[in-house]
Amino acid sequence: MIVTRKPDTQRPGRAVLPAALGVALLLGACAKGDMSTSGIPVDTRERHPIVLRDAPRSLDVFVGRAGGGLDPRQADDVARFGADYRRSGKGGLVAEVPTGAGRDLATHDTLDGIRRSLSRAGVQPGQLSVRTYRIADPELASPIRLTYASLQAGLPHSCGQWPTDLGASSYKTDAANEPYWNLGCATQANFAAQVADPLDLVRARGEGRLDTQKRMEAIKKLREGKDPSTQYRQEQTKVSDAVGGK
Repeated sequence: MIVTRKPDTQRPGRAVLPAALGVALLLGACAKGDMSTSGIPVDTRERHPIVLRDAPRSLDVFVGRAGGGLDPRQADDVARFGADYRRSGKGGLVAEVPTGAGRDLATHDTLDGIRRSLSRAGVQPGQLSVRTYRIADPELASPIRLTYASLQAGLPHSCGQWPTDLGASSYKTDAANEPYWNLGCATQANFAAQVADPLDLVRARGEGRLDTQKRMEAIKKLREGKDPSTQYRQEQTKVSDAVGGK
């Protein structure tokens, strides 16, 4: 006897269901961002984001034993520090003066030299406030510390952290061939430190003044059917002349 079987109409639906679940999982992974299997962002900019914050900038001006104001090196350092304060400083400029070292005359001369250097940089006398602090050891160098607050770019954490071992500690993470957490941290930190104006990381600067004369010359060439592009003269040396050939 031959037994016949009705066609299984449910099989196509069963085959489509795993495929639909796979697509849903892929879409869900894309929605969460580019994450590794260990939960750490793959993108360096997400692992080590650059943030802006108000932080102090300081300069230590050391007091000489004989007094006499500032030497040329320290006078130049103070002038540059004053110029930076005028460009990006917030609030006032504070000078913390040491007391208890037995060199009050030399400290007074150094503070006067600081005022002269700051004035040369354009800092007004009313922008500098003086405070004192008690030193713990008179034998150690106790500088006059200049401090002001400014907007700075940096990382929210320090580099050199290793949440997981780079060795064969976990086969699941080691075999995934994913970037380790500290990768790119130093690059991000150095980039943040090299930015002259942290606001450039947030928004672009406004356009400068247009060169009207150059624009009119370009329009004139277009009307005359000429190429408005700038032609730069380049002096090229032949290879035979450079190596002494004939």
